Order: sequence, then structure tokens, then C-alpha cells
Amino acid sequence: MTHNFHPTILREYDIRGIVGETLFAADAFAIGKAFGTKVRRAGGSVVCVGWDGRLSSPEMSAAVVEGLEATGCTVRRIGRGPTPMLYYAAKVREADGGIMITGSHNPPNHNGFKMVFQGRPFFGPDIKELGVLAAAGDFVRGEGKAVDDAIADEYVARVAADYDGTRPLKVVWDAGNGATGEVLEDLVKRLPGSHTVLFGTIDGTFPNHHPDPTEPHNLVALQDAVLAQGADLGVAFDGDGDRIGVIDGEGRILWGDQILVVLAEDLLKTCPGAAVIADVKASKVFFDEVARLGGRPIMGRTGHSLIKTQMAALKVPLAGEMSGHIFFADRYYGFDDALYAAVRLLGIVARWDKETLAHRRDRLPQMVNTPEMRFDCPDERKFAVVDEVKARLRAARATVNDIDGVRVDTPDGWWLLRASNTQAVLVARCEAVSVDGLKRLRATLEGELAASGVALP
Repeated sequence: MTHNFHPTILREYDIRGIVGETLFAADAFAIGKAFGTKVRRAGGSVVCVGWDGRLSSPEMSAAVVEGLEATGCTVRRIGRGPTPMLYYAAKVREADGGIMITGSHNPPNHNGFKMVFQGRPFFGPDIKELGVLAAAGDFVRGEGKAVDDAIADEYVARVAADYDGTRPLKVVWDAGNGATGEVLEDLVKRLPGSHTVLFGTIDGTFPNHHPDPTEPHNLVALQDAVLAQGADLGVAFDGDGDRIGVIDGEGRILWGDQILVVLAEDLLKTCPGAAVIADVKASKVFFDEVARLGGRPIMGRTGHSLIKTQMAALKVPLAGEMSGHIFFADRYYGFDDALYAAVRLLGIVARWDKETLAHRRDRLPQMVNTPEMRFDCPDERKFAVVDEVKARLRAARATVNDIDGVRVDTPDGWWLLRASNTQAVLVARCEAVSVDGLKRLRATLEGELAASGVALP
């Protein structure tokens, strides 16, 4: 039987839609059959399946499992938990693939699917191929089976095993009612020090705040608790636990590139000269600091699947994104795991004798920058706008890095314009050494957008 997906749900890095509007259980069933077909035709048969705490996730996961079984696959149901637990299961069980049912940090009525295949990210053309197989009804048929594989205890033990601190810390954690809640409660029992978990009950309605640590207003409760308790730091997670947010002991946010500098400084002590990847949105401070510390900074394209692919190809031990995806491949498996990143960060802070995370943050060069600016631009227009801007910059002999959109260096600092791979938006950011310089960068960006008929909000 053929199946056609809503045209908006097959994205670059995953499959995502609005439940009951663009995404239905029938889609999940077809995804299971199409993915299972890919696995079987590649000579495999075992697929791990996990799901987050959204209200629609049990129905979606059951449909995916049914679709996989219909192709003859053996399904290992690992249960409810964060996305990195699914990645871990697929790795240590040596599965041929894995599917995580998760809406990540999207609104409560959204859901979706993140996948791994033969030990690598499954994205881009892979996802498009699922649509082709479904539209043609080109499915393998078989009689598979599903078994339960409660891997949570094993996963938490593995994450905790790499803690290497030497003094106890006081830490506040914010699970945001997301999928990390249950494993986080278990994890903190295995760590020394004093730990408080906020919003640890998994609740797909997200009654306290939305689980997206890149938005400052979602971190207010964590900041308040850190200050009230005199904690050393606070840690927050997104809805499916693959992105981290960090608060220092003074209640200030450390952004993804700042977290990465702290992690890189420690890693370079045991891996001198190692390469570290940050995405194109990262501050110049990251690239300068890693070079100063003896490392080799690499600028990569934005997108967790792209970063993981680049890491594997170049054998890089650490990478990260401004969005809070952190990837360790020195002692871990190279996928984005916010709980693991938190354990490594706590270990670093707990080995400092006289420094705090707040002090380390203050030692970073201070820049003036905008937040990430995202503004609507039609899908059929967004890449063309970037190309037009790039052509004008090239003609003007500007200093441009076009690895992902355009990142333009000037005496004042730099500005970035790129097209989102997952939404009908353009993304921009500016960073300068002074307020006046930031104003000039923003004016230049605004002028380039206006020349292509786009207004900067």
C-alpha cells in the first residue's frame, strides 16, 4: 500500500509535524515500514525504538514498531527517555538502526522522529528516500517481533562512570518536565554533592516552562534557584535531552560556545593539539581561545547531523553548537548527549581548586553581540537571498566564509546570514568588540537584506 506524507514533515535532520494536522499515526506506521525496508535491504534486522514524554508519543511509537515488524525487523523497545539514551542503545546493542519518537523542544502538539542507521546519522537524502519508498509502496514484507529492553539503568551508569571531580558541588538541575526527568533523578543519586532537580516529572504539556534552554525566559526558574541556594552552577535540558543550558553561580547564562571553551580547555590537557569543532554561529572568542590553548579550532556547518558526520570523518574528539548540542568522542561515542556533557562539565568544575565557573566565564574575552535573530522568509526564497548577498559581497571583495551561508569579517567584528535547513526562516547574528561596532555591523546586514527585499526585524 502506498503512503504520501504531508510535504512539510520530511525535514533535513529529522521528521517533524503537528499531531492531528500534518502528522498522524498512519505516518508513523509508514515511517516504520520505510525505515525497516532500508534496514533489511542493507542486510540488517535489528532496530531500537525509544520515545519521549509527549502525550502522542506512546501512539506514535506503537505505530512505528508495528511498521518495523511488518518488514521482518526485530525491534528493541528501550522505553521512555531522552534521545541520547536511544543513541546509546543503538550503539551498545549493535543495532542496525534506531528511531526516537520525539518532538524535541517544539510545542506540545508537535512530534517527530530522529533516526540513526548503521552507526551514523540518518538525515538529508536518507529522509527523502523514506518518502519515495512510501509513495511507491516499495516495502519489504516480513514477520518481525518486538522485545522490551529496559536500558535506562545501564545508560545512566555509563554516563555517571566518566565523572571525575575531586570535591562535592551544589548543583540545581532543570529537566523542564521533558524526557530526561526519570534518568536525571537516577543520575544525581550517583553523583557526589548536593543536587536539586526542578520539574523532574515528565509531562508532555510542559506546565512550568517550555523545555528550550536557548531561550533566556525558560531559564529564569533555574537562575532563581541557583542564586537562592548558593549553588555552584545550574544545568538545564531541552525536551529530549540532547541540548544543554548552563547557569553559573552568579545566575548568568553560559552560551553554547562558552560551554565549549570550558570543555575544550580541559580536553586539550589530555589531547594536546586536538581539533575542536564549533558551528558557524559561534563567537570569535571560541576560535581564538581554542587556538590559544594549543588546539585546532574548526568552523563547521550548523546542524547536529552535519557536526556528527564531520566529527567522524575528521576523527575529532569534541564539538558543539551554539544551540547547546555537545558531542564527545574522546571517551564517549560521538553523539550529542546533554546529560553526559553535564557530567563532564561538573567533573571539570569540581577539579578546580580556586576557580569557579563564574570566574572562568569572566576570564573569557568580552564581546558585544546580538542574540540569534530568526525571521520569516519563504522556503523558495531563503537560499536565493543568501546567494544574492554572497554575490554582492564577493563583488565588493569582502572577507567572506561561505561554509554555511555567509560569515563576514570586518574590522568591527563579524556578521552572519544563513538559511535554516528546517524552517522557512533566515538566521542572522552579529558580534563586535564595541557597541558602536555592533551598530555598524547590524546596519551593514540590514542594508544587504534590504537590497534583496527582506526587512531585518
